[in-house]
Amino acid sequence: MNMSNNEHKRNIRVEFMNRTPVEEQAVEMVERKGLGHPDSLCDGIADAVSVALCREYKKRCGTILHHNTDKVQLVAGRSNPEYGGGEVISPIYILLGGRATREFDGEEIPVDVIAVQAAREYLKQNVRNLDVDRHVVVDSKLGKGSSDLLTVFKEKDREIPVANDTSFGVAHAPLSEAESIALNTEGMVMSDYRYRENAIGEDMKVMVLRQGDRINLTVGDAFVSKYVEDYDHYEAIKEGLKEFVTGIATGYTERAVTTSVNRADTPHSVYITVTGTSAEMGDDGAAGRGNRCNGLITPNRPISMEGAAGKNPVNHTGKIYNLLAIKIANEVVDTVDGVREVYIKLLSEIGRRIDDPKVATAQIIPESTAAGTAAIEHKVARIMDDWLTNINEITEKATRGELKTF
Repeated sequence: MNMSNNEHKRNIRVEFMNRTPVEEQAVEMVERKGLGHPDSLCDGIADAVSVALCREYKKRCGTILHHNTDKVQLVAGRSNPEYGGGEVISPIYILLGGRATREFDGEEIPVDVIAVQAAREYLKQNVRNLDVDRHVVVDSKLGKGSSDLLTVFKEKDREIPVANDTSFGVAHAPLSEAESIALNTEGMVMSDYRYRENAIGEDMKVMVLRQGDRINLTVGDAFVSKYVEDYDHYEAIKEGLKEFVTGIATGYTERAVTTSVNRADTPHSVYITVTGTSAEMGDDGAAGRGNRCNGLITPNRPISMEGAAGKNPVNHTGKIYNLLAIKIANEVVDTVDGVREVYIKLLSEIGRRIDDPKVATAQIIPESTAAGTAAIEHKVARIMDDWLTNINEITEKATRGELKTF
Protein backbone atom coordinates (compact mmCIF):
# COMPACT_ATOMS: atom_id res chain seq x y z
CA MET A 1 0.00 0.00 0.00
CA ASN A 2 1.13 3.57 -0.59
CA MET A 3 0.95 6.28 2.04
CA SER A 4 1.47 9.97 1.44
CA ASN A 5 2.71 13.01 3.31
CA ASN A 6 2.54 16.66 2.30
CA GLU A 7 5.20 16.38 -0.39
CA HIS A 8 5.09 12.99 -2.06
CA LYS A 9 3.82 9.45 -1.86
CA ARG A 10 6.23 6.95 -0.44
CA ASN A 11 6.40 3.40 -1.70
CA ILE A 12 5.47 1.74 1.61
CA ARG A 13 4.27 -1.84 1.47
CA VAL A 14 2.95 -4.05 4.25
CA GLU A 15 2.51 -7.78 3.76
CA PHE A 16 1.56 -10.71 5.96
CA MET A 17 3.62 -13.89 5.97
CA ASN A 18 2.71 -17.47 6.69
CA ARG A 19 5.93 -18.82 8.16
CA THR A 20 7.06 -20.44 11.38
CA PRO A 21 8.04 -17.83 13.99
CA VAL A 22 11.64 -18.12 15.18
CA GLU A 23 10.64 -19.20 18.68
CA GLU A 24 8.83 -22.23 17.20
CA GLN A 25 11.65 -23.30 14.89
CA ALA A 26 13.49 -26.42 16.02
CA VAL A 27 16.98 -24.90 16.02
CA GLU A 28 18.10 -21.30 16.56
CA MET A 29 21.63 -19.92 16.71
CA VAL A 30 22.67 -16.45 17.88
CA GLU A 31 26.13 -14.93 18.32
CA ARG A 32 27.47 -11.75 19.87
CA LYS A 33 31.05 -10.56 19.54
CA GLY A 34 31.67 -8.51 22.65
CA LEU A 35 33.14 -5.09 23.28
CA GLY A 36 36.80 -6.15 23.16
CA HIS A 37 36.61 -8.65 20.31
CA PRO A 38 39.03 -7.51 17.56
CA ASP A 39 36.18 -7.09 15.04
CA SER A 40 34.13 -5.10 17.55
CA LEU A 41 37.15 -2.93 18.36
CA CYS A 42 37.42 -2.07 14.67
CA ASP A 43 33.69 -1.22 14.53
CA GLY A 44 33.93 0.93 17.64
CA ILE A 45 36.99 2.77 16.35
CA ALA A 46 35.36 3.33 12.94
CA ASP A 47 32.35 5.00 14.55
CA ALA A 48 34.48 6.95 17.03
CA VAL A 49 36.50 8.42 14.15
CA SER A 50 33.32 9.33 12.27
CA VAL A 51 31.82 11.04 15.33
CA ALA A 52 35.05 12.98 15.91
CA LEU A 53 35.16 14.12 12.28
CA CYS A 54 31.48 15.15 12.38
CA ARG A 55 32.19 17.27 15.46
CA GLU A 56 35.27 18.89 13.90
CA TYR A 57 33.60 19.50 10.53
CA LYS A 58 30.65 21.24 12.20
CA LYS A 59 32.99 23.33 14.36
CA ARG A 60 35.19 24.45 11.47
CA CYS A 61 32.79 24.43 8.53
CA GLY A 62 29.30 24.68 10.00
CA THR A 63 28.29 21.43 8.30
CA ILE A 64 29.30 17.76 8.15
CA LEU A 65 31.54 17.03 5.17
CA HIS A 66 31.78 13.81 3.19
CA HIS A 67 33.55 10.93 4.92
CA ASN A 68 33.37 7.17 5.38
CA THR A 69 35.75 5.76 7.98
CA ASP A 70 34.49 2.17 7.83
CA LYS A 71 37.64 0.44 6.58
CA VAL A 72 39.44 -0.21 9.87
CA GLN A 73 41.83 -3.17 10.05
CA LEU A 74 43.57 -4.66 13.10
CA VAL A 75 46.67 -6.85 13.03
CA ALA A 76 47.22 -8.73 16.26
CA GLY A 77 50.34 -8.19 18.33
CA ARG A 78 52.27 -10.75 20.36
CA SER A 79 52.21 -11.28 24.09
CA ASN A 80 53.36 -13.53 26.89
CA PRO A 81 50.60 -13.80 29.50
CA GLU A 82 51.34 -15.66 32.74
CA TYR A 83 49.63 -16.06 36.08
CA GLY A 84 50.08 -12.89 38.12
CA GLY A 85 51.65 -10.92 35.28
CA GLY A 86 52.79 -11.16 31.67
CA GLU A 87 53.76 -8.64 29.03
CA VAL A 88 52.97 -7.48 25.50
CA ILE A 89 55.97 -8.22 23.30
CA SER A 90 54.82 -6.70 19.99
CA PRO A 91 52.12 -4.02 19.74
CA ILE A 92 48.73 -4.28 18.08
CA TYR A 93 48.67 -2.49 14.73
CA ILE A 94 45.51 -0.63 13.71
CA LEU A 95 45.05 0.81 10.23
CA LEU A 96 42.43 3.54 9.76
CA GLY A 97 41.15 3.39 6.19
CA GLY A 98 38.33 4.99 4.27
CA ARG A 99 37.75 8.49 2.95
CA ALA A 100 37.45 11.95 4.47
CA THR A 101 37.25 15.51 3.16
CA ARG A 102 40.54 17.26 3.94
CA GLU A 103 39.93 20.81 2.74
CA PHE A 104 37.09 23.33 2.99
CA ASP A 105 37.08 26.87 1.57
CA GLY A 106 40.87 26.79 1.30
CA GLU A 107 41.40 25.59 4.88
CA GLU A 108 43.13 22.27 5.44
CA ILE A 109 41.55 20.01 8.06
CA PRO A 110 43.89 17.79 10.17
CA VAL A 111 41.93 14.64 9.42
CA ASP A 112 44.66 12.15 10.35
CA VAL A 113 45.42 13.78 13.71
CA ILE A 114 41.71 13.81 14.59
CA ALA A 115 41.27 10.19 13.50
CA VAL A 116 44.28 8.83 15.42
CA GLN A 117 43.31 10.68 18.58
CA ALA A 118 39.71 9.42 18.35
CA ALA A 119 40.91 5.83 17.92
CA ARG A 120 43.24 6.04 20.89
CA GLU A 121 40.58 7.61 23.10
CA TYR A 122 38.11 4.90 22.18
CA LEU A 123 40.56 2.17 23.17
CA LYS A 124 41.43 3.90 26.45
CA GLN A 125 37.77 4.18 27.39
CA ASN A 126 36.80 0.61 26.49
CA VAL A 127 39.72 -1.75 27.18
CA ARG A 128 40.79 -1.21 30.77
CA ASN A 129 44.09 -3.10 30.81
CA LEU A 130 45.36 -2.00 27.42
CA ASP A 131 48.20 0.53 27.66
CA VAL A 132 47.33 2.38 24.47
CA ASP A 133 50.60 4.33 24.40
CA ARG A 134 52.76 1.19 24.65
CA HIS A 135 50.59 -1.64 23.31
CA VAL A 136 49.06 -0.08 20.18
CA VAL A 137 50.25 1.51 16.94
CA VAL A 138 47.54 3.52 15.15
CA ASP A 139 48.17 4.47 11.52
CA SER A 140 45.80 6.71 9.53
CA LYS A 141 45.64 6.20 5.78
CA LEU A 142 42.34 7.98 5.16
CA GLY A 143 42.06 9.01 1.52
CA LYS A 144 40.37 12.07 0.08
CA GLY A 145 36.59 12.10 -0.22
CA SER A 146 35.29 10.80 -3.55
CA SER A 147 34.75 13.82 -5.81
CA ASP A 148 31.54 12.51 -7.38
CA LEU A 149 29.99 12.05 -3.92
CA LEU A 150 31.14 15.38 -2.48
CA THR A 151 28.49 17.37 -4.32
CA VAL A 152 25.63 16.14 -2.15
CA PHE A 153 27.41 17.59 0.87
CA LYS A 154 27.90 21.00 -0.71
CA GLU A 155 24.19 21.74 -0.72
CA LYS A 156 24.27 23.05 2.86
CA ASP A 157 20.71 24.33 2.77
CA ARG A 158 19.16 21.07 1.60
CA GLU A 159 16.78 19.90 4.31
CA ILE A 160 16.79 16.26 3.25
CA PRO A 161 20.00 14.79 1.76
CA VAL A 162 20.03 12.42 -1.19
CA ALA A 163 21.41 8.90 -0.85
CA ASN A 164 25.04 8.42 -1.82
CA ASP A 165 24.56 4.68 -2.37
CA THR A 166 21.99 2.14 -3.42
CA SER A 167 21.78 -0.11 -0.39
CA PHE A 168 19.31 -1.56 2.07
CA GLY A 169 18.65 -1.70 5.79
CA VAL A 170 17.06 -4.65 7.57
CA ALA A 171 15.74 -5.19 11.09
CA HIS A 172 13.37 -7.41 13.03
CA ALA A 173 11.46 -7.35 16.29
CA PRO A 174 10.91 -8.55 18.89
CA LEU A 175 14.10 -10.30 19.95
CA SER A 176 13.73 -13.98 20.65
CA GLU A 177 14.73 -15.41 24.02
CA ALA A 178 18.00 -16.67 22.55
CA GLU A 179 18.74 -13.24 21.05
CA SER A 180 17.94 -11.47 24.32
CA ILE A 181 20.25 -13.84 26.17
CA ALA A 182 23.16 -13.29 23.77
CA LEU A 183 22.81 -9.52 23.80
CA ASN A 184 22.19 -8.99 27.49
CA THR A 185 24.63 -11.57 28.83
CA GLU A 186 27.58 -9.71 27.37
CA GLY A 187 25.98 -6.35 28.13
CA MET A 188 25.52 -7.12 31.82
CA VAL A 189 29.02 -8.56 32.18
CA MET A 190 30.50 -5.40 30.69
CA SER A 191 28.28 -2.95 32.58
CA ASP A 192 28.35 -4.76 35.92
CA TYR A 193 30.30 -7.95 36.53
CA ARG A 194 33.68 -6.88 35.12
CA TYR A 195 33.78 -4.14 37.78
CA ARG A 196 33.28 -6.77 40.49
CA GLU A 197 35.77 -9.25 39.07
CA ASN A 198 38.93 -7.55 37.77
CA ALA A 199 40.04 -10.62 35.82
CA ILE A 200 37.16 -10.31 33.35
CA GLY A 201 38.43 -9.07 29.99
CA GLU A 202 36.47 -7.06 27.45
CA ASP A 203 36.98 -9.65 24.70
CA MET A 204 33.91 -11.79 25.35
CA LYS A 205 32.12 -13.89 22.78
CA VAL A 206 28.67 -15.35 23.39
CA MET A 207 27.10 -18.15 21.37
CA VAL A 208 23.56 -19.30 22.08
CA LEU A 209 22.12 -22.51 20.66
CA ARG A 210 18.48 -23.34 21.23
CA GLN A 211 17.32 -26.82 20.30
CA GLY A 212 13.64 -27.12 20.99
CA ASP A 213 13.20 -26.08 24.61
CA ARG A 214 16.82 -26.46 25.64
CA ILE A 215 19.30 -23.58 25.49
CA ASN A 216 23.07 -23.98 25.49
CA LEU A 217 25.03 -20.85 26.33
CA THR A 218 28.73 -20.87 25.42
CA VAL A 219 30.89 -17.99 26.63
CA GLY A 220 34.51 -17.24 25.83
CA ASP A 221 36.26 -14.51 27.81
CA ALA A 222 39.87 -13.34 27.70
CA PHE A 223 40.76 -13.24 31.40
CA VAL A 224 43.41 -10.71 32.46
CA SER A 225 46.46 -12.65 33.60
CA LYS A 226 47.76 -10.27 36.29
CA TYR A 227 44.54 -10.80 38.25
CA VAL A 228 44.74 -14.62 38.08
CA GLU A 229 46.98 -16.22 40.69
CA ASP A 230 47.08 -19.82 39.48
CA TYR A 231 45.01 -22.55 37.81
CA ASP A 232 42.77 -23.09 40.82
CA HIS A 233 42.06 -19.37 41.00
CA TYR A 234 41.38 -19.38 37.26
CA GLU A 235 38.82 -22.16 37.69
CA ALA A 236 37.17 -20.24 40.51
CA ILE A 237 36.87 -17.13 38.32
CA LYS A 238 35.35 -19.25 35.55
CA GLU A 239 32.80 -20.67 37.95
CA GLY A 240 31.86 -17.20 39.14
CA LEU A 241 31.36 -15.97 35.59
CA LYS A 242 29.36 -19.09 34.73
CA GLU A 243 27.04 -18.51 37.67
CA PHE A 244 26.56 -14.84 36.76
CA VAL A 245 25.77 -15.40 33.06
CA THR A 246 23.46 -18.32 33.83
CA GLY A 247 21.53 -16.04 36.16
CA ILE A 248 21.21 -13.46 33.38
CA ALA A 249 20.05 -16.10 30.88
CA THR A 250 17.38 -17.57 33.16
CA GLY A 251 15.92 -14.10 33.53
CA TYR A 252 14.95 -14.20 29.83
CA THR A 253 13.62 -17.73 29.54
CA GLU A 254 11.89 -20.55 31.35
CA ARG A 255 13.63 -23.07 29.09
CA ALA A 256 16.41 -25.23 30.52
CA VAL A 257 19.79 -23.47 30.27
CA THR A 258 23.21 -25.10 30.31
CA THR A 259 26.30 -22.90 30.35
CA SER A 260 29.97 -23.43 29.57
CA VAL A 261 32.82 -20.92 29.87
CA ASN A 262 36.17 -21.14 28.03
CA ARG A 263 35.53 -24.69 26.88
CA ALA A 264 38.94 -25.28 25.32
CA ASP A 265 40.79 -25.01 28.66
CA THR A 266 43.09 -27.67 30.03
CA PRO A 267 45.29 -27.48 33.15
CA HIS A 268 48.19 -26.65 30.83
CA SER A 269 46.43 -24.22 28.49
CA VAL A 270 43.96 -21.58 29.66
CA TYR A 271 42.47 -18.44 28.13
CA ILE A 272 44.46 -15.65 29.78
CA THR A 273 45.69 -12.43 28.20
CA VAL A 274 47.73 -9.47 29.38
CA THR A 275 45.22 -6.86 28.18
CA GLY A 276 41.81 -8.57 28.15
CA THR A 277 41.60 -8.83 24.36
CA SER A 278 42.83 -11.53 22.00
CA ALA A 279 43.98 -8.74 19.70
CA GLU A 280 47.24 -8.77 21.68
CA MET A 281 48.16 -12.12 20.11
CA GLY A 282 46.82 -14.13 17.23
CA ASP A 283 43.38 -12.68 16.52
CA ASP A 284 43.14 -10.02 13.80
CA GLY A 285 40.05 -7.89 13.19
CA ALA A 286 38.20 -5.82 10.60
CA ALA A 287 35.27 -3.43 10.64
CA GLY A 288 32.02 -4.85 9.29
CA ARG A 289 32.79 -8.51 10.10
CA GLY A 290 30.95 -8.72 13.39
CA ASN A 291 27.59 -7.85 14.87
CA ARG A 292 24.85 -6.18 12.87
CA CYS A 293 23.36 -2.88 14.06
CA ASN A 294 21.19 -4.67 16.63
CA GLY A 295 24.34 -6.02 18.29
CA LEU A 296 23.82 -9.60 17.13
CA ILE A 297 24.63 -12.13 14.42
CA THR A 298 21.40 -13.97 13.66
CA PRO A 299 21.45 -16.66 10.93
CA ASN A 300 17.75 -17.46 11.57
CA ARG A 301 16.75 -13.93 10.48
CA PRO A 302 17.05 -11.80 7.33
CA ILE A 303 20.03 -9.48 7.79
CA SER A 304 22.00 -6.85 5.91
CA MET A 305 25.69 -7.50 5.35
CA GLU A 306 26.33 -3.75 5.41
CA GLY A 307 29.13 -2.69 7.73
CA ALA A 308 27.40 0.35 9.19
CA ALA A 309 30.09 1.45 11.65
CA GLY A 310 32.08 4.42 10.37
CA LYS A 311 29.83 5.26 7.44
CA ASN A 312 28.76 8.88 7.41
CA PRO A 313 25.41 9.52 9.12
CA VAL A 314 24.24 12.24 6.72
CA ASN A 315 23.46 10.40 3.51
CA HIS A 316 24.96 6.91 3.61
CA THR A 317 21.81 4.81 3.73
CA GLY A 318 23.86 1.71 4.48
CA LYS A 319 24.12 3.18 7.96
CA ILE A 320 20.98 5.28 8.24
CA TYR A 321 18.51 2.67 6.96
CA ASN A 322 19.79 -0.11 9.21
CA LEU A 323 19.45 2.15 12.26
CA LEU A 324 16.06 3.40 11.07
CA ALA A 325 14.76 -0.12 10.44
CA ILE A 326 15.50 -1.04 14.07
CA LYS A 327 13.53 1.97 15.33
CA ILE A 328 10.56 1.14 13.10
CA ALA A 329 10.53 -2.57 14.00
CA ASN A 330 10.65 -1.89 17.74
CA GLU A 331 7.86 0.68 17.58
CA VAL A 332 5.67 -1.69 15.58
CA VAL A 333 5.86 -4.51 18.14
CA ASP A 334 5.56 -2.07 21.05
CA THR A 335 2.47 -0.25 19.80
CA VAL A 336 0.57 -2.40 17.27
CA ASP A 337 -1.60 -5.19 18.66
CA GLY A 338 -1.68 -8.50 16.81
CA VAL A 339 1.94 -8.48 15.55
CA ARG A 340 4.01 -11.51 16.55
CA GLU A 341 7.08 -10.73 14.44
CA VAL A 342 7.92 -7.94 12.04
CA TYR A 343 10.71 -7.66 9.47
CA ILE A 344 11.52 -4.19 8.12
CA LYS A 345 13.44 -3.75 4.86
CA LEU A 346 14.33 -0.33 3.37
CA LEU A 347 16.00 0.12 -0.01
CA SER A 348 17.61 3.37 -1.11
CA GLU A 349 18.48 4.58 -4.60
CA ILE A 350 21.56 6.67 -5.19
CA GLY A 351 20.63 10.30 -5.86
CA ARG A 352 17.15 9.91 -4.34
CA ARG A 353 16.09 11.67 -1.15
CA ILE A 354 16.79 9.51 1.89
CA ASP A 355 13.27 10.09 3.26
CA ASP A 356 11.83 8.61 0.05
CA PRO A 357 13.22 5.07 -0.30
CA LYS A 358 12.76 3.12 -3.50
CA VAL A 359 10.69 0.77 -1.36
CA ALA A 360 9.99 0.37 2.35
CA THR A 361 8.51 -2.96 3.34
CA ALA A 362 7.14 -4.49 6.51
CA GLN A 363 6.67 -8.25 6.57
CA ILE A 364 4.45 -9.32 9.44
CA ILE A 365 3.74 -12.63 11.11
CA PRO A 366 0.43 -11.99 12.91
CA GLU A 367 -0.39 -13.48 16.29
CA SER A 368 -3.32 -15.28 14.70
CA THR A 369 -4.95 -15.61 11.30
CA ALA A 370 -8.00 -13.94 12.81
CA ALA A 371 -6.04 -10.76 13.59
CA GLY A 372 -7.47 -7.59 12.07
CA THR A 373 -5.01 -7.32 9.20
CA ALA A 374 -6.43 -4.12 7.72
CA ALA A 375 -5.99 -2.23 10.99
CA ILE A 376 -2.49 -3.65 11.46
CA GLU A 377 -1.53 -2.71 7.91
CA HIS A 378 -2.68 0.86 8.35
CA LYS A 379 -0.91 1.36 11.70
CA VAL A 380 2.36 -0.17 10.53
CA ALA A 381 2.41 1.89 7.34
CA ARG A 382 1.76 5.05 9.35
CA ILE A 383 4.66 4.27 11.71
CA MET A 384 6.98 3.75 8.72
CA ASP A 385 5.79 6.96 7.08
CA ASP A 386 6.27 8.97 10.27
CA TRP A 387 9.79 7.69 10.83
CA LEU A 388 10.76 8.46 7.23
CA THR A 389 9.36 11.96 7.64
CA ASN A 390 11.59 12.39 10.70
CA ILE A 391 14.62 10.55 9.34
CA ASN A 392 16.93 13.42 10.31
CA GLU A 393 16.51 12.27 13.92
CA ILE A 394 18.59 9.21 13.04
CA THR A 395 21.32 11.40 11.56
CA GLU A 396 21.39 13.71 14.57
CA LYS A 397 21.68 10.86 17.06
CA ALA A 398 24.27 8.99 15.00
CA THR A 399 26.33 12.16 14.59
CA ARG A 400 26.58 12.37 18.38
CA GLY A 401 27.40 8.68 18.74
CA GLU A 402 24.10 7.91 20.51
CA LEU A 403 23.13 4.92 18.33
CA LYS A 404 25.01 1.64 18.47
CA THR A 405 26.04 0.07 15.19
CA PHE A 406 27.42 -3.18 16.58
